[in-house]
Amino acid sequence: MTLTTKLLGASAAVALSAGAAMADPALIFDLGGKFDKSFNEAAYNGALRWAEETGGSFNEVELQSEAQREQALRRFAESGANPIVMAGFAFGTALGEVAADYPDTKFAIIDMVVDAPNVRSVVFNEHEGSYLVGMLAAMASESDTVGFIGGMDIPLIRKFGCGYAQGVQAVNADATVIANMTGTTPAAWNDPVKGSELTLAQISQGADVVYAAAGGTGVGVLQTAADNGILSIGVDSNQNYMHPGQVLTSMLKRVDNAVYDAFVAGTDLETGFNVMGVGNGGVGYALDEFNAELITAEMQAAVDEAAAAIASGELTVHDYTSDESCPAISF
Repeated sequence: MTLTTKLLGASAAVALSAGAAMADPALIFDLGGKFDKSFNEAAYNGALRWAEETGGSFNEVELQSEAQREQALRRFAESGANPIVMAGFAFGTALGEVAADYPDTKFAIIDMVVDAPNVRSVVFNEHEGSYLVGMLAAMASESDTVGFIGGMDIPLIRKFGCGYAQGVQAVNADATVIANMTGTTPAAWNDPVKGSELTLAQISQGADVVYAAAGGTGVGVLQTAADNGILSIGVDSNQNYMHPGQVLTSMLKRVDNAVYDAFVAGTDLETGFNVMGVGNGGVGYALDEFNAELITAEMQAAVDEAAAAIASGELTVHDYTSDESCPAISF
């Protein structure tokens, strides 16, 4: 089956002419690039799966600056692209300005809620998936000290870290969780050098498992962990393959499913608020040939039991964003 995509550079998005993409869906990546091996790449994989299954084509653009968010949305809407999916909370303000001007266009935003009749807002229970990988980290750790490295210091990323710490402490109440954020600007998503530096600092404090929730910055975390003989945990996409036998697992955030589902629905996309968690396959952990030797049957059974308890409501993982506090760690 032939796959056709219409790739628009940041400058080309400005010049997109009306009628150029009638009825094709569109995907706008967040800063960091679509091949960040994490969040953006997960979004791309969802679009790619739709294209391969249907033979359809889609438009895509990688932004180079914050200023291009609203511009790209308007140009795609003017072109007739429908639906338009954007990967990342940072599109919230721009979409709030644009959606009302194109009432016949459906939009889907990931990681943010925009209250408009033509918008689907998709959010994830990242704290649930992070709890599961936190359990695995605690079971794998020999030093009783594990680390968390976030990207941009925002409530969403603290949500990852808080869930992780809760999972660690559920297994080992005496474990130490070291947490660092990469920065306070969007540049924090694409700074593998800083990710490496933070990893080395956590190793010096005794961490032997480090979880990265930092987009492209996480590439530096995983590489440095592997170079120094400790385990790492990937995020969003399955990153186990990047360092076989040295990535304990990856916290799967099924951004690919969110994009795929939106593209499948097309102009019939149901709008409103959508939550993807453990119970509906929105988040989980990765187990494959690259980490199978690291996850024992006992570890898998314990985590699967916890996942079932979360799905049934028997186990509740505290969501940092509900009150901007965490019972298991201080940021």
